[in-house]
Amino acid sequence: MAVINIREEIEKREDQCLAPYAVRSKSSRGRELPENMDPVRTCFMVDRDRIIHSKSFRRLKHKTQVFIAPGGDHYRTRLTHTLEVNQIARTIGAGLNLNQDLIEAIALAHDVGHTPFAHAGERVLDRLLKEGFKHDENSVRVLTKIERHHTEAGLNLSWEVLDGVLRHSGYGKEVPEAASLEGQVVKISDKIAYVQHDIDDSIRAGILKPNELPRGSLKILGESHSQRIATLVISTIEHTAGQIKNNDCLRVAPHPEINTALKELRQFMFEKVYNGDICRTEREKAMFIINNLYNYYCLTPDQMTLPYQQIAEQEGVERAVADYISGMSDAYCMHLFKKIFLPQVFMLDD
Repeated sequence: MAVINIREEIEKREDQCLAPYAVRSKSSRGRELPENMDPVRTCFMVDRDRIIHSKSFRRLKHKTQVFIAPGGDHYRTRLTHTLEVNQIARTIGAGLNLNQDLIEAIALAHDVGHTPFAHAGERVLDRLLKEGFKHDENSVRVLTKIERHHTEAGLNLSWEVLDGVLRHSGYGKEVPEAASLEGQVVKISDKIAYVQHDIDDSIRAGILKPNELPRGSLKILGESHSQRIATLVISTIEHTAGQIKNNDCLRVAPHPEINTALKELRQFMFEKVYNGDICRTEREKAMFIINNLYNYYCLTPDQMTLPYQQIAEQEGVERAVADYISGMSDAYCMHLFKKIFLPQVFMLDD
C-alpha cells in the first residue's frame, strides 16, 4: 500500500487555493542548513511548531507588555500580546487569502527577543552595547543562535519567517518592509493589537479614563475595543485588496484615513501612558535593575550559565551578557537582583 505524502497534498491545496501573491511553502527560499522535508507538515508548519516548543516562547508569559509585574490576572503579558497579534494577523491573512502557516510562524516568533520589562529593558541594553540593541534584531538572534534544534545552534527556520520577524517593527518610519505580504500583515497586526489592548489595560489600571481618548480617532475607529479592531482589520483587508485590483504597488495597510487615526491614537498612548509619569517611575526602577545586572555579569561572566559563557568566549562578554539578560523573565531578573545585591536574612537560634 502506497504511503500518501500529506505535505505534498497540502502544498497542492496551497497552489489551488492561495492568492497569486501569497507565499507557497514549496517556493520558500529555504533554510540555512538543508533538511529533509517533513512527510506531514510544510516548512512553515514545522517552523511554527519549533517556535511554540522553544524556551524563549514559553518565557513570554512572564515578560512585561506595558505594566511591570501587574497585580491582576487580566493584564496583558508579552505572551498574550503575541496571541492577540496572531489572531488579528490570521484574520487579515484569511481575508487576503495568504499563507496562514507563514503568518502564524512570524506572529508567534516576532517578540521572542524582547527583554524583561519591555522597552525599558531594551533602552538600557541599547545604551550599553556598542552596536546597540533592537528587539526585532534580537528576536532573529534568539531564533538563529540562542535557541537550539537538536545539537545545532538556532532553530534553522525558513528565510521568510526570519525576514518577517526582522521587519515587524518600525511603524510609521521609512524602513524596509517584509518581502512577503504575510510578514507585512504581522507588522500592521502588531500595531493594531498593542494600541488597542494597551488602552484596555490602561483604563483597567486607572491610568486612563475613556473620556480622555482623542475623540477624532474614536470617531473614525470606533468607541469600543472590539469596534476599533474590527474597523482596522476590515479596512486593512479592503484597502490592500483594492491595491491588488488596481494593480498598484502592493503594501499591506489600512485606508490612509484609518491609518492616520491609528497613528494618532498610538501617539496619544506614547505621550499619556508609555512615556507618562506613572509608567516612568516603574520604568526607571526596571532600568536600574538591568543596568546593575549587566555591570555585574560583565565583571563576573563565570556566574552566567554555560551556554552564555561560551558566547562570551566566542563573541565577547558584553554580547553574552546582553543575550543572558534579554532572555530573562521579569520575575527571574528581579530574583537575581535581590540575590546578588540585597542582604540575605538569616534565622538564628536563640
